[in-house]
Amino acid sequence: MSIAAPPTATVGPLERGLSVLCALSAPDADERMRHSDLVRATGLARATVDRVVSTLARLGLVRSDGREVWPAPRLMELSGAYLAASGIPAALGPAVDRLADEFDESVSVAVPDGDGVRFVVQAARRRHMNLTFRIGDLVPADRCAPGTLFTGGQDWAGDDQLIEPGLVAVAVPLRDPARRTVCAVSVASHTSRHTVQSLAEAVLPRLLQRRGTLESALAAPRATAPSSAPVRDTSPAEKRELGPDYLQSLARGLAVLRALGADRGEGMPLTAVAEATGLARATARRSLLTLEQLGYVGCARRQFRLRPRVLELGCARLSGLGLTDVAQPHLADLVRRVHESASLAVLDGADIRYVARVPTVRIMSIDITVGTRFPAYATAMGRVLLAGLTPGERPAVDGRLPALTGHTVTSADELTALLDKVAADDHALVDQELEEGLRSLAVPVRDGRGRVVAAVNVAQHAGRGTPEEMRRAMLPELRQAARLIEADLAALEPR
Repeated sequence: MSIAAPPTATVGPLERGLSVLCALSAPDADERMRHSDLVRATGLARATVDRVVSTLARLGLVRSDGREVWPAPRLMELSGAYLAASGIPAALGPAVDRLADEFDESVSVAVPDGDGVRFVVQAARRRHMNLTFRIGDLVPADRCAPGTLFTGGQDWAGDDQLIEPGLVAVAVPLRDPARRTVCAVSVASHTSRHTVQSLAEAVLPRLLQRRGTLESALAAPRATAPSSAPVRDTSPAEKRELGPDYLQSLARGLAVLRALGADRGEGMPLTAVAEATGLARATARRSLLTLEQLGYVGCARRQFRLRPRVLELGCARLSGLGLTDVAQPHLADLVRRVHESASLAVLDGADIRYVARVPTVRIMSIDITVGTRFPAYATAMGRVLLAGLTPGERPAVDGRLPALTGHTVTSADELTALLDKVAADDHALVDQELEEGLRSLAVPVRDGRGRVVAAVNVAQHAGRGTPEEMRRAMLPELRQAARLIEADLAALEPR
């Protein structure tokens, strides 16, 4: 039974906040939007838009420079709540990857969403002519193979260039134990490689053969997992600090939405939602009714659950962001605070490779660009990355290492001891070992599973203070930048 919500029961600020997020996430929206653009897109008053943006920025869901607004990676926490609650990516993601490898074609999983279909899992093949869908993309149901399966009882369906010229696809439904279609898995190709008939002949027998395994994975009990982001209501403290610019009921409503990510297939009663957020039952109920009325939440037998429409809140735009996209704004903020150049690098064999960089403007500057490679053993970022590996994973060192300056550590034993210290200290400082006059301080960046995936550094000329002065002044700032990058990466990770 669904609880009908009279108009007076809705939470206006939550409704208006979601309309702003939808405008920022629209497929045809500019990468950045001015406040005046949001006024036109939503029909809201300028003062209302300003307050909504201020609140969303405080929550970390958007970024704003005072003139323009754009979605932040943490907006994916909302979509991630649906993806986690549905259980589909966790249950089918590994199998979809294996199917894509086996078929050498792109494989997707889609769910019904009103008159459309939304994609929730994607394993793409990289080709010059490659047609794929982004997580969260909405496609009209009558223009794709999965949509046909959600409206009929057939065992498979084909798509012969209905969505886009050149795209062909074959899809099969996956059903729950009650034989209701939960989602559809589809294999897509290009007409340069297949017709619908030849694609069906190539993949359909094996796809149907594996359907039972996929359906069993969907039906398996799901382990309870904590949300990657806190959902407790912190709005009173934020309200006291920001005053009228902070919309407390918007923040509370979004906390309710994120809390529903803890659903593991049975839905969540009002009591559980209120407990998860720390909100009064009446407050949580009003947010749930608003979310239900707007189509983001469904209710049956007094159990609330997220609906696929949540994916319209930035998922398609943000799910394709990479490490460089995430890190760049945080590096820029770091440079503004410490007034030195900052970079992000990854390990590439025995070298580090720069993947993001924000330089300072000085008469004497450090000339490094994205793509630059240096030996890992002689750099602060390299030592952080090497220290993040197990001893067996570290590149082998034969004999002595080349001396790049008179300060370079060249002994394999000494380097091993240094890496153990870096692992214990969780940072590295290298003073003029790569180049005379160059000093660098670096810290690790970890993914949601705690693995070191990158390193962020600050570099300066050795003449500006001592190594210890650099460590005292810049290490806290570096660690803060790394934590912010890690939080964004965690928000983007599949659930």
